[in-house]
Amino acid sequence: MSIIVTFDYGNYTDILNDSQPNISVFVVDPDTVSCEVRPLDWASAAALSALLAVIFLLAIPGNLLVALVIARGRRLLTPSDVYLFHLTVADGLMALTVPFWAAALTRGWIFGDFMCKALSLIFEANFYTSVLFLACISVDRYMAIVHANRVPGRAPKRCSRLVCGGVWALGTALALPALFNDVARPDPDSDRKTCAESFDVGSATAWRVATRALRHILGFLVPLGVMLACYGVTVARLLRTRGFHKHRAMRVITAVVAAFLLCWMPYHLAMMADTLMRADLVLFDCGARRSVSVALVLSNGLALLHSGINPLLYAFVGEKFRRNAKALLCRKARQERASGSKFSRSTSQTSEGQGAVA
Repeated sequence: MSIIVTFDYGNYTDILNDSQPNISVFVVDPDTVSCEVRPLDWASAAALSALLAVIFLLAIPGNLLVALVIARGRRLLTPSDVYLFHLTVADGLMALTVPFWAAALTRGWIFGDFMCKALSLIFEANFYTSVLFLACISVDRYMAIVHANRVPGRAPKRCSRLVCGGVWALGTALALPALFNDVARPDPDSDRKTCAESFDVGSATAWRVATRALRHILGFLVPLGVMLACYGVTVARLLRTRGFHKHRAMRVITAVVAAFLLCWMPYHLAMMADTLMRADLVLFDCGARRSVSVALVLSNGLALLHSGINPLLYAFVGEKFRRNAKALLCRKARQERASGSKFSRSTSQTSEGQGAVA
């Protein structure tokens, strides 16, 4: 993952032979010369950093509250609750990397090569696991509504835990190409550094196309297809039922799919365009390159916003979650009042004892 995008397309020159013998003149062709590195201007970088700060402040407490409420009722968890808990962990870990990318927007990468690789690996792994857990939730809700007559038992719970282990293993394996990320200084005349992908084994273009194809297929298209298929059949079943709960469930499903598309589709479209340009599969100029690179940075911030929206979509709109959250907060309030009254009684008894001694 890199939120600072460099323009590294190689240098191209046209060689023109002069009429004088044994003299070659190298003339730079402005149509093929590589685009110079241009970070976001200060105002844009500051605005995007502020957006990332809002995402961080929204995602951390939201996901933490959801995790606490789910953990409180761990004896009565459904498979969806298990997937939602792991989803909050993935989104929370992803959100923890946001301050580093926000700082890199304005100051460049100042955290060293180890942090570049480690944070990129954390981001990529939780990017995959978060999206895959969304697909798992859609499958479980399909099973719960379309096949509502299934006999509940311990098998689905054990199966959900095995699925979670498989998702974490797969997400971590798919994130391993993030170890190719290195700290570089694109502009020799500037001290500003970036944390970006740097494939130095084999063909950089082939590696880039392969890793990005995995990201598009397993990190977007396959989960989106699973969500659309499961939720499509679920909505069809709900349309044949009656009751208030039907309309509420359909609103939640619509919001879930819309949020996923609005947050992630711009990022994947921008990355596809960037990949096509870097592989020289489409015609482009410097203006198009810079536009796509800026779109990558902005759409990356929009994609991160999804980690803060997930708790609202999957938990706060649920009646069961709101009831459990209210019970948890009331319990905490009662404990605080009880501890406060004990402290007051202890203080008053101490004061009375000192007065008797005096």
